[in-house]
Amino acid sequence: MKATRTLAALVAASALLGGCASQSSQPSYANNGYSNGYSNGYDNTASTGYGTIESIQVTNGEGRTSGAGAIVGGLVGALAGNQVGSGGGRTAATVAGGVAGAAIGNRVEANRNGEAQQMYSVNVRLDNGEYRTIVQDNVYDLRVGNRVRIVDGRVYRY
Repeated sequence: MKATRTLAALVAASALLGGCASQSSQPSYANNGYSNGYSNGYDNTASTGYGTIESIQVTNGEGRTSGAGAIVGGLVGALAGNQVGSGGGRTAATVAGGVAGAAIGNRVEANRNGEAQQMYSVNVRLDNGEYRTIVQDNVYDLRVGNRVRIVDGRVYRY
């Protein structure tokens, strides 16, 4: 009976922590031709356009994790917490250990993956007068003043 409760607590903690570790995709918003800088390629109104590069700025991207670190850390933390106390105190320690382990595991995975990826914010003035900001991982041979084409949220020389 005791093993069943412990297993149930581990499964509940893992499910809870798995939901906490999920990543949302970067949204794409448009407001009178201005974008928040995140373009995921699914914004049909901004999928194609021609223009001129106004500026290019280096930014730091958001660190990404798969959630595996959180799950493994949560399980290890829950197993360690299960070794403490007895009865209701053991259950509380198991859950607390799982939560703490998941947070630590997620942070370890983010550090291992190189949390701050260098990105480039390319500001483009389109031929129709609108401004777009596209964030991408490289700029290759793009320079200020180049004629460019925006296709599926990426900037290419034209």
